[in-house]
Amino acid sequence: MEITANNSKRLVIVSGRAHQALADEVAEILGTKVVPTTAYDFANGETFVRYEESVRGVDAFVIQSHAQGINNWVMEQLLMVDALKRASAKRITVVAPFFPYARQDKKHKGREPISARLMTDLFKVAGANRLMSVDLHTPQIQGFFDGPVDHLWALPMLADHCAERWGNEDLTVVSPDSGRVRVADIWAERLGAPLAIIHKRRDPDVPNQVSSHELVGDVSGRTCLLVDDMIDTAGTIVAAAKTLKEKGAKKVIVATTHAVFSPPAVERLSSGIVDHVVVTNTLPITPDKQFEQLTVLSIAPLIAAAISAVFGDDSVNKLFPGHA
Repeated sequence: MEITANNSKRLVIVSGRAHQALADEVAEILGTKVVPTTAYDFANGETFVRYEESVRGVDAFVIQSHAQGINNWVMEQLLMVDALKRASAKRITVVAPFFPYARQDKKHKGREPISARLMTDLFKVAGANRLMSVDLHTPQIQGFFDGPVDHLWALPMLADHCAERWGNEDLTVVSPDSGRVRVADIWAERLGAPLAIIHKRRDPDVPNQVSSHELVGDVSGRTCLLVDDMIDTAGTIVAAAKTLKEKGAKKVIVATTHAVFSPPAVERLSSGIVDHVVVTNTLPITPDKQFEQLTVLSIAPLIAAAISAVFGDDSVNKLFPGHA
């Protein structure tokens, strides 16, 4: 006797507790709801998760933003992936808008871990078939995972916003260090603006601290657009902005994807050295991290479009014309 099945593909969105508002927004755009999930911590810190409806045979997208308390949120996402695997989900995609430990993508000295590689290994062992993230700190992280990786770009959205708001001014795009020159060059080409570069010298034994800045390019009388992938304590960005102002810049705008905003970032960014900051909500922007000069753009439409493309076996690269 022949056995046939008429099952159709089913997309589900599940979310960790770090940034549920983002997952809800993504689900709303896709015309669905986040799967009800029970999640809590035991007294000793262990995390428990359980889905409150069947996920058998689904195409699951596990959204978790790795905000402050990053180790707890990584563990919670791993447990969510494991629960999906053991509940017979057909395909599991880890959606990490801000990829955990992305800055530790290589060894600077002997006897150090390559933590970003460890994260991809953990997701794979837990049961992930695919990874999706926004603006990885370095593109090479895509090669750490043994499976498809969707690397989404926030650049078009950020650049279009900056062009609309400050495009009539004399713009100069500024790379805050040599490692971001390629991305800054794409910004400059998209905006039709000249490029300047700040060369920073770091003490490798002192984290979150830059010893000096040197400027390559003319910024006198211009509106400078400092572009980077993340702001943590804002020490680098504010020092770069101060250098630009000392060199005669009329205004300094900062555009970045990931607003980590570890203390004292808010105090530094709102001190008056930086005129405006544009970020996305890949990480939750809690009230204590908001200030008058801040604009937050939603990354949810981009993530929703990428999820829709993956679910429909369509090309994600089509979301980024000219950069595929």
